[in-house]
Amino acid sequence: MNECHTFKLLDDIPKIHIAIKMGCNVICPFLPAKHTEDWGLEDPTGKSDEEFINTAKIIEDRIKDLANRIKNKQIDLDK
Repeated sequence: MNECHTFKLLDDIPKIHIAIKMGCNVICPFLPAKHTEDWGLEDPTGKSDEEFINTAKIIEDRIKDLANRIKNKQIDLDK
């Protein structure tokens, strides 16, 4: 590891409004957030380029949907 790099504790991370868990059979640390979603995606590691592209497209579509829900006040970030 480069001597310039330092590790941060989860407590050192600024408070977040939205946390998205991708799934991929990975255990994520608990991040306190006003809104959390688990998208339950399959990990495309070791799969074809087409699978990677498909996963990227799913993520893109879900980000657009999330942005629309925020814009339309369907997600309450004021709590």
